[in-house]
Amino acid sequence: MSLVKKFATVGGATLGSRIFGFARETAMAAALGTGPMADVFYAAFRFPNLFRRLFAEGAFNAAFVPLFSKEIEANGVEGAKRFSEEVFGVLFSALLLITIAMELAMPWLVRFIIAPGFADDAEKMSLTIRMAAVMFPYLMCMSLTAMMSGMLNSLHHFFAAAIAPVFLNVVMIAALVYGLWIGAEPQLIAWYLSWSVLVAGVLQLAVVYIGVRHAGINIGFRRPRMTPNVKRLLWLAVPAAITGGVTQINQIIGQAIASGKEGAIAALQYADRIYQLPLGVVGVAVGVVLLPELSRALKGGKTKEAAGIQNRSIEFVLFLTLPAAAGLWVLSDAIIRVLYERGAFSAENTSVVAGILAIYGLGLPGFVLIKALQPGFYAREDTKTPMRITMLAVVINSGLAISLFPILAERGIATAEAAAGWLNTVLLFTILVWRGDLVWEWQLARRTVLLIVSAGVMAAVLIYALPYAGSWLAPGAHLLSQVTALGVLIALAMVVYFGVAFLIGGADLGMIRRNLKRKPKASS
Repeated sequence: MSLVKKFATVGGATLGSRIFGFARETAMAAALGTGPMADVFYAAFRFPNLFRRLFAEGAFNAAFVPLFSKEIEANGVEGAKRFSEEVFGVLFSALLLITIAMELAMPWLVRFIIAPGFADDAEKMSLTIRMAAVMFPYLMCMSLTAMMSGMLNSLHHFFAAAIAPVFLNVVMIAALVYGLWIGAEPQLIAWYLSWSVLVAGVLQLAVVYIGVRHAGINIGFRRPRMTPNVKRLLWLAVPAAITGGVTQINQIIGQAIASGKEGAIAALQYADRIYQLPLGVVGVAVGVVLLPELSRALKGGKTKEAAGIQNRSIEFVLFLTLPAAAGLWVLSDAIIRVLYERGAFSAENTSVVAGILAIYGLGLPGFVLIKALQPGFYAREDTKTPMRITMLAVVINSGLAISLFPILAERGIATAEAAAGWLNTVLLFTILVWRGDLVWEWQLARRTVLLIVSAGVMAAVLIYALPYAGSWLAPGAHLLSQVTALGVLIALAMVVYFGVAFLIGGADLGMIRRNLKRKPKASS
């Protein structure tokens, strides 16, 4: 299967998850708006979500996959199964201890880390503590899910791991629909959502477990022991956990700062959900597919193939994210109005969230390029360099967020996250080139410039066309009119961008055909 087809498999499943995510956020906006219950739920959910990224996705995609791939190469499926069981025993035991400790410390954590701005509102503080306690075991489910997803990706079974996140959105939508159907108060709906997160975690774990069994590996529980393989995993995983959670670290810093203003946490979350669509579909697909592909090529001594895979991934990311960034910048108001402006979500809310989304759009290519560059380190079992870069980015994000929040409010936090993301990207790229692990291609540089020009032309056309769609997109216009107008603008943007890109040489059919039909290259 070609690189692009693998991207499409993972990206397609992730797209399905993100579409359900949009449906979930739209229902939540109608039910909770940006009111106090929205702030409470999102603050409580952010914490288990942060730990999921730190201890699950980041650590295991970076550390587990190369070691699991090496075991398959050296000792076959039986060796990989043995390694998985060793890791499972240690991981399960560690997660159980972490969950118990965090549950006991939850009042302190909420008061001083998650939402210090709630300190003056005893009811919000109490609800956040209790909801976070309900949702925190989700971490345990998702960490084990991440491990099994890493196994599936290494075995080239991408679909089950990619489709599992859909269940979180489906279960949460069911909870929302039930709450709205019975006319529940916002507080009760928030409780339904909290319990639905835990139920969804169990379902996601079940899906990937069945996928692993279907792939031919039956994991049994082993007494936790610090074997050499487990020690090597932990040595790689600790820095990777910090690195993989950079976005979540920056977001929880922003949330702590934003908790001082009512509605700010929810506004950031609603904007985050929109830009997570291209970030998820492209970034997750590239990150999931690229790491095992690079690991396989490097373990086989195929350095030229590894270099080609890395550069084609960067090209793929830029080709799709540059127009997405321009579109989010120009169409932010229209997108937020169509998706959210109804029920408790007002026109004023639209203005605030759209401003945040436009800034996130500018950071989008940087956020996704991180996913394409980090595997260049992880596949070589270097997790410390990305960690150091991440720590610097977090410091920059924190300083900017604290400085800009009094001036720009929520937009200041979004600006800080975007700036930190681009700094991370530039440093990762520079170090890979300096080490010789990323081969500089003038053809790639030329295409990048031409793609930026194409996205600029697309943005100019959208700015010109927007006034003609103004009455269709106005607040209070019929939803069908708004959706139609937004759909026409997006279709126009795609025609202009792809037309200009192919016309001036930013992309060509030969490049796409080569990627679709890519065959493994010889070793070098």
